[in-house]
Amino acid sequence: MIEEIYKADSRRYEAGMEYRRSGRSGILLSELSLGFWHNFGETAPLERSKDIMRFAFDHGVTSFDLANNYGPGYGTAEETFGFVYEKSFRPYRDEMFVASKAGYDMWPGPYGNWGSRKYLMASIEQSLRRTKLDYFDVFYSHRYDPETPLEETLQALVDIVRQGKALYVGISRWPVVATKYAFSYLRERDTPCLIFQDRLNLIDRRVESDGTLANVRENGCGFIAFSPLAQGILTNRYLNGIPSDSRAMQQRFLKSSQISEELVAHIGKLNEIAANRGQSLAQMSLSWVLAHPGVTSVIIGCSSVGQLEDSLKAMKSKDFTTKELADIESIASQIKL
Repeated sequence: MIEEIYKADSRRYEAGMEYRRSGRSGILLSELSLGFWHNFGETAPLERSKDIMRFAFDHGVTSFDLANNYGPGYGTAEETFGFVYEKSFRPYRDEMFVASKAGYDMWPGPYGNWGSRKYLMASIEQSLRRTKLDYFDVFYSHRYDPETPLEETLQALVDIVRQGKALYVGISRWPVVATKYAFSYLRERDTPCLIFQDRLNLIDRRVESDGTLANVRENGCGFIAFSPLAQGILTNRYLNGIPSDSRAMQQRFLKSSQISEELVAHIGKLNEIAANRGQSLAQMSLSWVLAHPGVTSVIIGCSSVGQLEDSLKAMKSKDFTTKELADIESIASQIKL
């Protein structure tokens, strides 16, 4: 059976998605970005991945967030993207903003990790082959490398842009002091950092307290948030126990011991606030990050079209009353993981 050729919804830019400028650049990103961290690897059905990507694009999502080692199965999320891109999205390449990254463990030996020039250059070549792309819109240093000279990592990023393998560069989860140096180094070489990626959610606000967000704003850089639902904690998933297929039960990135009675009680209170707003807890948690000053886009992960559809509804209620924010702050500040 011949698969029907995909034709994007002609009303995709009228579906309610808004687009935010990344710092002082010319780039606008969709408020929600589709993340490929753990739901698009070799264990994910290709048909499901295709349906999710198409639904996202048909509803105005233009930003797609990848990394070389996303899977599970290192590299397989990029392979999935490449397969679907070839089948569905090649005619729409100029409407897509595709990111990838390198910095974490990827292949054996001394050259498959961290921030050396050799690793970054090899990584982007491999990632381009897997994704079937000619270039990335932005390529990140995925993490700070305390051993490699910053100049080596940063110059590799500059040269990646100069070689046409990426249009912009980004940084993910670097400490503030190193980030300040990076912003200066890149700007002096006419390759300003487009965007900074880090965790931000109702529970984890480190980027506020350590000066990351302020530093990003001062340097005209965008900010894209990941883990807005705190590995599923900021949903109704754990309100009635720990589901057998949950990350906590499987000890994947979240331990069952973290789902304490005290935590569930706090989450229940947040859930009540969300219900009074006419939202699910997940939607309210996304809305809270979207309402945060300085946030350009929020990365959402999903394992089904239904989950993605639910997340997209968060864009409809991004305003909070002063009382709602105070009540959320009072509860969230008591949650310790």
